[in-house]
Amino acid sequence: MTPSKRLAPALVLFLVPVAAWAAWLGWDQHRDVHPDGSVSGPYEAWQVIGLLLTLLVAVGRAASRRHVTAAVLGTTAGLTAAACYDWSDDSSGLFVIGAGLVAVASLVATAAVATVIAAVTGHGRESHPRATGE
Repeated sequence: MTPSKRLAPALVLFLVPVAAWAAWLGWDQHRDVHPDGSVSGPYEAWQVIGLLLTLLVAVGRAASRRHVTAAVLGTTAGLTAAACYDWSDDSSGLFVIGAGLVAVASLVATAAVATVIAAVTGHGRESHPRATGE
């Protein structure tokens, strides 16, 4: 397999979370001020759920097609890059901690999801003719 064919799934799985972040979260930058003075946001629960479901479909599809490593690393890198870009205007610098948490959580979650899907679909390992005796 050529290097470009190996990198293509990872590149696609890097771009999907970036686009999904922009579609679900990137447009909403307003914090909600409640009557008691407390502040929440900028994201609503439905936006985050939409992002997670979009990523679940992408990771599931890739894992079911034997692209487990690309699903995990590409999705994690894309989601982390999107968070860094979106939150980088935070003057306190705390966005780095948030982006780090996104990186760790997405790595763990995508690894778990991709592993389960690959195992369920029977694509956990690529079969080789020599290994199977074919």
